[in-house]
Amino acid sequence: MIETPRVVIVGAGLGALYAALKLAPHPVLVISPESLGEGASSAWAQGGGVAAAMAPPPDSAEDHAKDTETAGAGTVDAAIARLVTQEARDRILDLTALGAPFDRDARGDYVMSREAAHSRPRVVRVKGDQAGYEIMQTLIAAVRACPSVQVIEGVIATRLEVETGTVTGLWVESAASSTGRVLIRTPAVLLAGGGSGGLYAVTTNPPRIRGQVIGMAARAGALIADAEFVQFHPTAIATGEDPAPLATEALRGEGAVLRNDRGERFMLPIHPDAELAPRDIVARAVYLERQAGRNPVLDTRQVLGADLPKRFPAVAEACLSAGIDPVLQPIPVAAAAHYHMGGIAVDDRGHSSLNRLWVCGEASSTGLHGANRLASNGLLEALVFARICAEGIADTVPLSGADTVALSFPAGGSPVDEAAVARLRQAMTDGVGVVRDAAGLKAALRTLAEIEANADREALRNMTATATLIAAAALIRTESRGGHYRSDFPKTDPVQAKRSFLTLTEALAIRARALEEE
Repeated sequence: MIETPRVVIVGAGLGALYAALKLAPHPVLVISPESLGEGASSAWAQGGGVAAAMAPPPDSAEDHAKDTETAGAGTVDAAIARLVTQEARDRILDLTALGAPFDRDARGDYVMSREAAHSRPRVVRVKGDQAGYEIMQTLIAAVRACPSVQVIEGVIATRLEVETGTVTGLWVESAASSTGRVLIRTPAVLLAGGGSGGLYAVTTNPPRIRGQVIGMAARAGALIADAEFVQFHPTAIATGEDPAPLATEALRGEGAVLRNDRGERFMLPIHPDAELAPRDIVARAVYLERQAGRNPVLDTRQVLGADLPKRFPAVAEACLSAGIDPVLQPIPVAAAAHYHMGGIAVDDRGHSSLNRLWVCGEASSTGLHGANRLASNGLLEALVFARICAEGIADTVPLSGADTVALSFPAGGSPVDEAAVARLRQAMTDGVGVVRDAAGLKAALRTLAEIEANADREALRNMTATATLIAAAALIRTESRGGHYRSDFPKTDPVQAKRSFLTLTEALAIRARALEEE
């Protein structure tokens, strides 16, 4: 066991690093499974990156909040939407002061992109589609230079230590090898370890983002909110890679269109905004085209042509590496698990239902996203709640000095069963994916129960916990809303226009009843 006065932050994405900086001079220990910037979803975020009303009127934080509520399909917490959108401008200015190289025009104004379901262009960007990467590089440099922050790379957190409802520490393991565990005692834990997209066989998320952080908190007794609401990105590049590279939504904002292999623009009869309809609608349309064997593609040739490699280099590189020339050819696309609107329930101070446990970023559920996240609100929420969490922790934990933490792991342990992980991911894609029904959800729950019964590693148990919460919450929401679509309940039910809250114990009870009914 190691005891430290440092605040422990689990994760190494935008929320984790920004919170570490905001906690200074409080001593912080950042636990990262990869080298900083390599395994975080933040670094992979493309398009504009951060939504904020930076343009002059008529745009405003109020309009941004309204668009957030509209996209969220009736379950957004309006007070949280106002809080986040009103703070958005300050977070962009803060990142700018740290050195984030946002695109600017000749007058020095921020270049704004329009993305799906935004009423106006309000997404700040960097080098076209490099926002996530460039912002992360800025934060990594600042964290490396901050004397109060210690970073330990190559380590994963697997279990929270809880005493009478209070988090007192966490267990960690080596991310690179099968070793024993070490308990770190700490006065406060901030979970900022990403979402759950990697629980699906087709995903845009980095390989390690598989719901472990949410599952770890759920297994410790934390309340989980909106678990059923998973956002599927409609235009992952369909080349068979895992994870799938992303054809950023900004391409559609520039006028790129979706077609099938018959040349039909299939979004035109589905929604008045066509390709810029809310993500759930576009993702479902892309999914159904592929299911029908009509091979959807994104065609950028007319609107971008030869400019695409310069303006969207990440997209061009991903296409070219798969043998596709996007200047001359349309890009094959598929719907892929992208962002989890649900997560560990937190209040407006970023605090969970467990004492001394804060959460920010995609692992949290603040109520901002509702049933369907508004494009580029993810990084914004991470920034705002990282600051909020840092403030709450600083008010709770006394300022003190701290020695450097040294970790060494005992011998022992066994590797995660990769075959079981692959089975879990396929079960989630088949039964808890873009289109769901009771039979598929129950089949997924049965598979998850079998995997869980044979799991001998904490990491796999954390995955099955999160997957079970998603499937159980999806089973009891007998309607379609936002990212949650039930083919057996295709209509939206006004009575169910509210957020969902579940503990893991409750989810397991739902699973048990469902399996008894089969």
